[in-house]
Amino acid sequence: MSVREKLRIGMSLAPTWLSGDAWRRSDSEIEQVYSSDYALDIAKRSEAAKLDFVFRPDSLFLNVEALESGPGFGSLDPTIQLASIARETSRIGLLTTISTTFVPPYVVARQLQSLNWISGGRVGWNIVTALDGNENFGLSEMPSAQERYERAAEFAEIVRRLWESYPADALLTDRSSGRYADSTQVRPIDHDGTHLRVKGPLNLPAFGNTRIPLVQAGASPDGRNFASSVADAIFASTPDIEAATELRQDLRRRAEEHGRKASDIRLMPGLSLYLAQSRKEAAALFKETHNRMDSARKLDSILAMTGLDLRDWPQQQRVTAADLPPLPEKLRSRTHAELLRRLILREEPTVADLLTRPEVIGSAHWQIIGTVDDAVAEIVKWQSAGAIDGFIAVPGGSVSSMHLVLDELVPRLAEMRLFRSDYSGKTFLDHLEE
Repeated sequence: MSVREKLRIGMSLAPTWLSGDAWRRSDSEIEQVYSSDYALDIAKRSEAAKLDFVFRPDSLFLNVEALESGPGFGSLDPTIQLASIARETSRIGLLTTISTTFVPPYVVARQLQSLNWISGGRVGWNIVTALDGNENFGLSEMPSAQERYERAAEFAEIVRRLWESYPADALLTDRSSGRYADSTQVRPIDHDGTHLRVKGPLNLPAFGNTRIPLVQAGASPDGRNFASSVADAIFASTPDIEAATELRQDLRRRAEEHGRKASDIRLMPGLSLYLAQSRKEAAALFKETHNRMDSARKLDSILAMTGLDLRDWPQQQRVTAADLPPLPEKLRSRTHAELLRRLILREEPTVADLLTRPEVIGSAHWQIIGTVDDAVAEIVKWQSAGAIDGFIAVPGGSVSSMHLVLDELVPRLAEMRLFRSDYSGKTFLDHLEE
């Protein structure tokens, strides 16, 4: 990959900078987190930095236990939140998250195309199969990963066909002839599949002749295969450069097997950024954020992901490959579990070190703790090595860390010609494909 190839960059609207103890800081504005203005400010700052998109991840359950020490998974509905942002912005892409496991495809197709009209073609769909929340939708347990991804593939195809069922060209609005639309172009999809039945057509025309980009979250074998067959980009956890390089190469190979070009799929991992004016301040910010994290909960998480019980182990004892039992049969996220297992096999960390790693305390995202200079150097290293096509920023520790990403880090990348200095297109797809 050429060092001069431009990155794609998104900003998470999930306020990760309020996680851990960061919400207790005097500048956190935690009281405003459920207001429309809170996310709108971030979106406007992101648009000023010329980012490709803002992104709202989602979950359809509430971790009540976690509420004692932080917001947990509480959030506004992402699509409604982005609709409030659409009218106040003009260029930045709006990437919403909707699960294929719980919601009917007709509703999803209509919501997304509605937001596409409201925003002028700036919508993207982050496709997830969900890891939790089944009991909120009448399911006693989550379907298997294979079943979820089979349904997701069918679901995504239905949604795309519904968008095509009422093409933009069918809308005539010809006052002189009295023809509102060419109804011969509007056709039902008559889908009768393994998991879903949908007649169609959609009761809303497509916006223009562009398409809505698809993003997929997850990097399990089933997730990789699904993403490489339909997605424009994948949002995944890649805690180190080797993991990112392997994933990107595999996705590109799989895309070609599906009859696509390797460049049709872009790897945009989450990038957790704890930034400050000095490395010492950044390290202190990270430590302060995670000071109160319950060790017992982290050890329980390790047990659930690996089957390894470290609760009675000395803090300085190393965890080795020989200590690992077979992976548990039932896992919340096999991808996350395998990343944690990979860390132990590669590094044989002490118990104390293990409890500080992103595979345990977070979502196993690529993590940089340091200055803007440190972040720029690391991003250039990964991009030059062909490990990434871009990233989704998930700043941590403080609001100031998020501001440093947008006010200093992204402009530095633009100065190096690794990112745009201005928008050249108007739609989300324009940004991804420029």
